[in-house]
Amino acid sequence: MSEPSAEVYERGRGMDAHNQVMRELRDEKGSKDYDPREPTRVWLDEDNTPDGVYDSLTIILNTGGCRWARAGGCTMCGYVAESVEGGTVAHEDLMAQVDECLAHEREEADEEAGLIKIYTSGSFLDEREVPAETRQAIAETFADRDRIVVESLPDFVEREKLADFTEVGLETDVAVGLETATDRVRHDCVNKYFDFSDFEAACAEAREADAGVKAYLLMKPPFLSESEAIEDMQSSIRRCADVAGCHTVSMNPTNVQRYTMVDQLHFRGGYRPPWLWSVAEVLESTADVDAIVVSDPVGHGSDRGPHNCGECDDLVQEAIKDFDLRQDPSVFSEVACECEATHEAVVEREAAYNLPLAE
Repeated sequence: MSEPSAEVYERGRGMDAHNQVMRELRDEKGSKDYDPREPTRVWLDEDNTPDGVYDSLTIILNTGGCRWARAGGCTMCGYVAESVEGGTVAHEDLMAQVDECLAHEREEADEEAGLIKIYTSGSFLDEREVPAETRQAIAETFADRDRIVVESLPDFVEREKLADFTEVGLETDVAVGLETATDRVRHDCVNKYFDFSDFEAACAEAREADAGVKAYLLMKPPFLSESEAIEDMQSSIRRCADVAGCHTVSMNPTNVQRYTMVDQLHFRGGYRPPWLWSVAEVLESTADVDAIVVSDPVGHGSDRGPHNCGECDDLVQEAIKDFDLRQDPSVFSEVACECEATHEAVVEREAAYNLPLAE
């Protein structure tokens, strides 16, 4: 990974102190080479969309990394540590990564996925990460599929870029890492520079291209108690669902990634990932909104991922996955555990000055 630098367009956004800490943490990683012709990850799954449940192929391209992360970046995100050295990847190498993902699909799936999801751990629509030539080639590659999701910060959402996909007949969605609808929490806890109004503007831009938006929210960023995190997610989901063009909200419980501020807090006993009971509570309480609401707790059941007591983690995770596909909140009434009482006590008594109240 090339040296993170604040000498980019993000400098002076009033977040330089957070960014300085984040750059110092990333410096601890040292150097590691990543093959520019190998994707970061690829997997097959199922996803709920406005047109029903699809088999999906998820691709995480290995690019030069998120430009905001290179300035310092989000308190919980360590993905830039997996980026290719030098800050850029050639068109031919990015397309070689796509070919690797298609080969994986041919080997592992009975048939082609109708839904393609492409992430970069940054912004697919940022042409410094993914050149226009590559974006257009990827649109042509997947023109015979039904739907595509591409990831981007709101800055880079432009109708002309999305037209590359919509004009070949793909139902197109932009996945925006909003994290929270509360500007104070996004700025101070997540260290993300934009406002909710920028998200609204990105949704409007997507609508002009006949595309939709999938909002990604962060359950329990650092410095929030369990009850504050629950309340923030409940409010954020409702605010996102009220924005025209935002048809899906994906709530991502925080997991502890290396070389991040969250990692430092967790190591010193100052952060606990959210309870899976909290995830279930948010999903159940917002099931009435006019949007698809889903969650995919990464690393569930581990100390560094969202977890309960260890005995019920898999059962609650299964209920969450069931809810994702069927949107039926009654699934949560089918799981129970003695640790619910501990969770209730944490929600009632934990405050910012004494968190985490329990492991």
